[in-house]
Amino acid sequence: MDWNPENPMFWEQEGKKHARRNLWISVPALMLAFIVWQIWSVVAIRLNDIGFSFTDSQLFTLAAIPGLVGATLRFVYTFAVGKFGGRNWTVFSTAILLIPAVGIGIAVQNPDTPYWVMILLAALCGLGGGNFSSSSANISFFFPKKEKGTALGINGGLGNMGVSVVQFVTPLIITTGVFAAIGGESQVLPDGKEIWLQNAAFIWVVPIILLTIIAYFGMDNIPNAQQSVSDQFVIIKRKHTWIMTWLYVATFGSFIGYAAAFPLVLKSQFPEHTSLAFLGAFLAAASRPVGGWLSDKFGGARVTSYVLVTMGIGAGAVMYFTNEKQFAGFLISFLILFIAAGMGSGSTFQMIPVIFPPKEAAPVLGFTAAFAAYGSFLIPKLFGWSVQTTGTPVTAFYFFIAFYVISIILNWYYYARKNAEVKC
Repeated sequence: MDWNPENPMFWEQEGKKHARRNLWISVPALMLAFIVWQIWSVVAIRLNDIGFSFTDSQLFTLAAIPGLVGATLRFVYTFAVGKFGGRNWTVFSTAILLIPAVGIGIAVQNPDTPYWVMILLAALCGLGGGNFSSSSANISFFFPKKEKGTALGINGGLGNMGVSVVQFVTPLIITTGVFAAIGGESQVLPDGKEIWLQNAAFIWVVPIILLTIIAYFGMDNIPNAQQSVSDQFVIIKRKHTWIMTWLYVATFGSFIGYAAAFPLVLKSQFPEHTSLAFLGAFLAAASRPVGGWLSDKFGGARVTSYVLVTMGIGAGAVMYFTNEKQFAGFLISFLILFIAAGMGSGSTFQMIPVIFPPKEAAPVLGFTAAFAAYGSFLIPKLFGWSVQTTGTPVTAFYFFIAFYVISIILNWYYYARKNAEVKC
């Protein structure tokens, strides 16, 4: 079958039903990938409570390492769909998540587990981080240009929701011995309460197996989406590949980096409110489809402009309220920052299929996502450095604001101004 979603008759009669089925299987598969990728953001804050003795810097590193590995793997995953097929790669990349899920569940039960083992398991969680690039590239093939922003927003936004899901579910599931018979004994907290930290990983084993099976039987490989790696690699010669990479780092890179670091930042500044850590990632993920939809309606460059300005203002507000030790202002400002980053993730992704032809747009989506994923490594590490050297996370925000200012200028000059090179 020759896949041509730009043909209205083909789209209505044949394409739409296949595209939507693949999208709605892709979403939960991607959500599980994000869950595994970001699991250390919530596991790390509990390790010292159950007998481990890691430094703050070591804990921030555990939260950051999955980002480093995941971002690097995205460069491989970007070209995998064109090489192996969307269904085939989704099945493989989902099934392999079992390795870190089982490994973490075993390792956290023994406080004598060496730090290098924890680092290895954190690195294996990077397998989940790679999935976003392949998932986005795959879904972009299925939909016509006029619906790509919304489709990619739904796939990315609901998939990104895995970050908030793991941050919300983990504190609840570790308080019950639901897997005690097969998953191991509880750990005792300093206040005498029992938790089962291994549940944070074991709870995802069955969903991973189920989604692997569903993807195998329910998804499709698009024949004319196949491309050699060398054919796809032409994108690195395109100037706009690098400009859009910068903009996506500013938006999605901020979202995923803040999501990885927020629980630890919250614990360091307002420890009594760590249970609210999931809110940031939840609102950012929920905002992503909105950003994609608004961009389909009003233009991605315009939405991105508003988003980047809001992010700069939000970052400044977080700095102010952190210095003033005002929790309500700190939380609201950080949530505004998360929402703007989420919307920007959708708006910048909508711009790419407008700027590039379909055969190039898919690998560009994956390529930009790969670079942006380094935010989940760099931002926690930058926060860790800031807290360790200055005693506050505020110093890190000076770097973020400078990055946003440059992004505003790039987006305006190349895409948003009246005589821009590409209007989108």
